[in-house]
Amino acid sequence: MVLRSCCKFGPVLVWFRLGYVVLLWLCVTHLRCARAETKTVVQKDAEFDVTYNDTVTSDNQTIYAFNHTVSRNKTEGVRVTVDVLSEGAESSPILFVVRQKQAVLSFQVPLILRGLYQRKYPYAHVGRTLCQPPTRSLTETQYFFVDVSTLSSLGTHYQLRISRVDSFTLHTDKKFSFTASPSQPQYFKYVFPEGVDTVIVKVNSEMTFPCSVMSIQDIQCPVYDLDNNVAFIGMYQTMTKTAAITVQRKDFPSNSFYVVVVVKTEDEACGGPLRFYPLRPDELIDAGNRSKTLDVVVSPAISSDVYVMGMLFCLGIFLSFYLLTFLVACVENKRSVDRPTVVYRKPGVTPVSPYEYGSFVDNASTLSSEAITDSIASDANYGYMERSLESVAGRSRQESLSSIEEDDYDTLADIDSDKNIVRTKKYLCVSDLARKDKRVLSKKYQIYFWNIATIGVFYALPVIQLVITYQTVVNVTGNQDICYYNFLCAHPLGNLSAFNNILSNLGYVMLGLLFLLIVLQRDVIHSRALDRNDLNALECGIPKHFGLFYAMGTALMMEGLLSACYHVCPNYTNFQFDTSFMYMIAGLCVLKLYQKRHPDINASAYTAYACLAAVIFFSVLGVVFGKGNMVFWIVFSVLHILATMLLSTQLYYMGRWRLDSGILRRIVYVIYTDCIRQCSGPMYIDRMVLLVMGNIVNWSLAAYGLLKTPNDFASYLLAIAICNLLLYFAFYIIMKLRSGERIQCMAMVCILFTAVVWGFALFFFFQGLSTWQKTPAESREHNRDCIVLSFFDDHDIWHFLSSIAMFGSFLVLLTMDDDLDNVQRDKIFVF
Repeated sequence: MVLRSCCKFGPVLVWFRLGYVVLLWLCVTHLRCARAETKTVVQKDAEFDVTYNDTVTSDNQTIYAFNHTVSRNKTEGVRVTVDVLSEGAESSPILFVVRQKQAVLSFQVPLILRGLYQRKYPYAHVGRTLCQPPTRSLTETQYFFVDVSTLSSLGTHYQLRISRVDSFTLHTDKKFSFTASPSQPQYFKYVFPEGVDTVIVKVNSEMTFPCSVMSIQDIQCPVYDLDNNVAFIGMYQTMTKTAAITVQRKDFPSNSFYVVVVVKTEDEACGGPLRFYPLRPDELIDAGNRSKTLDVVVSPAISSDVYVMGMLFCLGIFLSFYLLTFLVACVENKRSVDRPTVVYRKPGVTPVSPYEYGSFVDNASTLSSEAITDSIASDANYGYMERSLESVAGRSRQESLSSIEEDDYDTLADIDSDKNIVRTKKYLCVSDLARKDKRVLSKKYQIYFWNIATIGVFYALPVIQLVITYQTVVNVTGNQDICYYNFLCAHPLGNLSAFNNILSNLGYVMLGLLFLLIVLQRDVIHSRALDRNDLNALECGIPKHFGLFYAMGTALMMEGLLSACYHVCPNYTNFQFDTSFMYMIAGLCVLKLYQKRHPDINASAYTAYACLAAVIFFSVLGVVFGKGNMVFWIVFSVLHILATMLLSTQLYYMGRWRLDSGILRRIVYVIYTDCIRQCSGPMYIDRMVLLVMGNIVNWSLAAYGLLKTPNDFASYLLAIAICNLLLYFAFYIIMKLRSGERIQCMAMVCILFTAVVWGFALFFFFQGLSTWQKTPAESREHNRDCIVLSFFDDHDIWHFLSSIAMFGSFLVLLTMDDDLDNVQRDKIFVF
């Protein structure tokens, strides 16, 4: 019976015992886990300026409780400094959490900061400044706690120190020195004093490296003061030795802001070298000593009165040129009324060599070449050299220009024949190259003006839109490394960061407009003379074609507008805005010089602007691809030399040559006949001298570019244009004087005045207040304070003087041949 009973309850007992064992195992496991998760939390009342040495493990957590009294009228900074003294703490860092009333700051020690290519730099010594929340009470006691914890089962020894920063608030015009490093950033508070709406914050250092960042942030928590987050809010710029940011009260509702200085983990952003390390995944790299001593000073910026004075100064300078021009025009008008018209004409006088021009009146028939005489006799059908004055004067000037086309004359076979005879004479006169109808040429050269006006509109509108976008991006992101200003003299106005650099370009616009008015006056006077059938206007002097002058004045105005657009946010991507119309001006000046004595064969507007478009195209390619690209420089140098040779041939033969399949055969034949079979000199010596000099200059510039590969390709291209312009201008002046012509007083005054102004202008240009060929931080090393009225810097003076010098240069081109107004064109030589 008993045995049967045991058999009946046996399975139940087995399951009961099994359940008991499982329950016992679960209880033991729970007790062990509870024991393992139990962490000792120790809270200590701590004091300022006391160093706490302690050890933290995963089993204990220490909380330091601090309290301090804050005042509404006085702000004191609180600095947390932590050192980890144990080795190998990188694998199990300590976490520090600072809990404040309105902010929480947490960081680990060692602090790991990342650089390029995910490099990791550990810092065992960390110092952070606590954000100070504002208080509404006169005085208030605030509490904050520092929690120290880690997951390391081994003890990690550390030091903690909380100290007050007595010099946390910056004072106006008082310099303060401090030391910062990547793990120990610094920031300070500045409050706008009464009556000051704009200040300039300047941070300087005697050390170029390590690279650092200066940031201006609003009074709010948290403060972004590490290399990986300093760019999140506010305005900031990288720096080596100097940084400066202009701050306006209107941008900070609290009437105060933080000046944050952070040292970067690497120097690549400031143009420094990037040290080579063997890059292994998760390897920590010792950054070495990256402490930097800096000083900061906050100074009031200029007042609104200085803005007004600067604008009045700028307007006064250029309006004085209007007044001076008006006075000169009145004097010249009085002289022209009192002066009788005299025509120096001696029928039958044959043109002579420019070397004999001074005595051609007494030796009027001293030509030694019978071919020249024959060619003159054969060109009677081509021009009006033998026409009676009555046939010239009788032509009605009211005939529609639209019915006159240059091709109507150039496509006739007999005229082409005469061209080859006349234009290849050894000694040419202006009358030989001024045979086309005046109305045709007037229409031809007016196209220069209308084309450049159209180009200017289509070019300027997208440029204005783009620079407005640039300025908006700078204002929104706060990244002041985008634009290369002279930050020590950058005066904001509205949304513009450097209004003074924009205002100083007003001279180009005002003087360009003044030049257009001067040209218009001359054009009206000349048109009235033609209406009167004035003999001097019809047959004497350099042919008056004003289309290129109108184009030059328009180009000067566009240069001012586009230079102002460039200075809204100057950098390497929009530098072409500042240089495009400089190429235009240089090209138009060369064309005008050539047109003076070659009016019939000067380039058309379409050809000229197509060539200038090619120049600007290469300028863009050079800016984008030219830096250090040898292939680009080889291609450009070859094209530069080929273009120089083709242009030289065009000028030497006055366009009477063809570029076709037989060109090589003709070159070989000329070399054989003129150099091998008999050694004969060039037929056109003066032209040959100019072209040889031009080729030497251009080949030298091409070699320089190929060997040096300058980074600033746009300026290099502009230097080529200016060198060629100066060379041709010097040649023109020399040949003019050698031909017995003279330069009148007004033109001489313009030449001397312009030369002096150009000298001073170039002096200020080469001061180099900024350069986008370097990093923004390196560029700021060249920044300088304002030098005129505390408003304009050296580059603004360059704008003033260069606009005046360009205006003077245009006047030189306009007046340099006024001495020939009463000389017949068959006595004015071509060179």
